[in-house]
Amino acid sequence: MKIGILGSGDVAKALAGGFIKYGHQVALGTRDTGKLKDFVTRHKEAQATSFADAAKFGDIVVLAVKGTAAADVLKSAGAANLAGKTVIDATNPIAEAPPVNGVLRFFTSLDQSLMEQLQAAVPDAHFVKAYNSVGNARMINPEYKGGKPTMFICGNDAKAKADVREINDQFGWETADLGKAESARAIEPLCMLWCILGFTKNEWTHAFKLLHKD
Repeated sequence: MKIGILGSGDVAKALAGGFIKYGHQVALGTRDTGKLKDFVTRHKEAQATSFADAAKFGDIVVLAVKGTAAADVLKSAGAANLAGKTVIDATNPIAEAPPVNGVLRFFTSLDQSLMEQLQAAVPDAHFVKAYNSVGNARMINPEYKGGKPTMFICGNDAKAKADVREINDQFGWETADLGKAESARAIEPLCMLWCILGFTKNEWTHAFKLLHKD
């Protein structure tokens, strides 16, 4: 597939590397293509371009930017370029404020997630929350003694979630589909929970796993 990634930070590059590993073509959208010079030099299957061109390029689009920038990046990408496409939303609504005793501050409330806001802003795209609750170093084929970790996802479109489930399978994750977009109100705070161990114990290698009785 062709994958358009909106972002040039560590999460964007980690996911881009995963897609390249499995034979996909990648275009990373950014305001400054110079940030990706080293990455595209190392990965011939990748190109650095504008947000709009990356969105246009992708059969599937990944949103991997700071939560505070997400709405503006989608505007730059263009609603027409995202219409009808699966958009993997890896963002978190982290506020521009320091954590309190290891707990991040969010600029959203529990009554509306960032993904819901983004879905409302680009209604013709099919947003799926994923890859927001683990560190970028463990996003691709993580190995744990307890087996595959769980990637929690949600979104309104069944086909889009099936696309993400297939990607999760490639990247070494089991998928827990938690339903419609409103479930992002619960999935996004998993980032808070994940980061507490990081900030308080300098432990950044863990992941979540959902256990079933049967």
